[in-house]
Amino acid sequence: MKQKTVLSLEQALSLPSATLRFAQLGWRVIRIEATPSGRGLPGDPNRYIGKHIIEDGDDRRSYFMAPNVGKETISLNLKDEKGRAILHQIIRELDVDIFCCNTLPGRYEQMGIDYDTLSAIKPDLIWAGISAMGPEYPGVPGYDPAVQAMSGFMEVTGQEDGPPTLSGIPLIDLKAGDEVYAGVMLGLAERAETGRGKRIDISMLQAAASWLITTLPLLDFDCDTSEITRCGNEHRKFIPTNAYPTKDGFVYLAIGNDVQWERMTEIPKFASLANEVRKTNEGRHAERQSLYTDIGALTSHYSTDELVEDFMAATIPHARINDIPAVAKLPAIASKLTTTQLPDGRTIHMQPMAVDVDGAVTELNFPPRYGEQTAKVLSEAGYSAQDCTALQESGVIYCS
Repeated sequence: MKQKTVLSLEQALSLPSATLRFAQLGWRVIRIEATPSGRGLPGDPNRYIGKHIIEDGDDRRSYFMAPNVGKETISLNLKDEKGRAILHQIIRELDVDIFCCNTLPGRYEQMGIDYDTLSAIKPDLIWAGISAMGPEYPGVPGYDPAVQAMSGFMEVTGQEDGPPTLSGIPLIDLKAGDEVYAGVMLGLAERAETGRGKRIDISMLQAAASWLITTLPLLDFDCDTSEITRCGNEHRKFIPTNAYPTKDGFVYLAIGNDVQWERMTEIPKFASLANEVRKTNEGRHAERQSLYTDIGALTSHYSTDELVEDFMAATIPHARINDIPAVAKLPAIASKLTTTQLPDGRTIHMQPMAVDVDGAVTELNFPPRYGEQTAKVLSEAGYSAQDCTALQESGVIYCS
């Protein structure tokens, strides 16, 4: 089977997270970055975020690393007609399967990356673009925190009496990336039947709003405001799901039905919580605040280990509230971590793949330097070393 080739005009996180998933499948991923403009640092701004992990001056810092392992990179000036011609020749000569971008839709045509232009070059091309609000809003920029605010995510996150709060991870960037991955897979399946390519437009806002499945539909039921705003660590519907203090930390308790509640109150430590009203979730909801207080008063007398042992024996859904170092050590995660190697040979452990896939690549090459594969890729597309020298001198490409 032919190795798939992905060409991606990408920066930041949303699209790099998607193309990382393609690299993990063993596909060839070539990322495109802009040539130096004289304004700011060249290439993807994320190259310069985080800790120096090789040496001062190297453009592969800690925040850039994980989403960009296993990829190649070239630098093209797509504002220049010659740069656009190079892009189009790469698509033809390298038989590119998938083109992705996460630039403003208003720039697609002027950069020569719009679907109509590229599909005329290669009719079976799968084309995917991420933007803040889709092509209907071509000039709207989008970053995860701003879209979290716009989509209501911040409104439903945080303590009930506190301010709107960002998620601890860039949920919407990653959601948009996953939608590219899913859309490309659907496009490839359709192409296998029809021989035709496909255009996929991902709106970060729409993708985020699709996750409002437990809140937005309630509007048509004249819901109380408390049902669609912040509620801290509790669950709005399943009581007494919440985080509770222990002698040495916290434990999260997730009661999803009346049978689980009954099993919990059969544990001697919690027998005093039982009453006739609390037998049903509706009754527990009526006594919600007093129940949270009663449970917290009990759990605070015991260690997290003791409570975990009780809940495990009673098959009560629960969890320690782990910090990130503890997550990395969980047996179910530690054996799944992906890795890369620094140039000095040190192994770096990274996040696991979302799903195990036979034949996947879990040891990925360290991210390339800015412009590292420009000359190599252009050579494959038919350009000579002399061509590359001339193109670099005229600012059309950059080779490191």
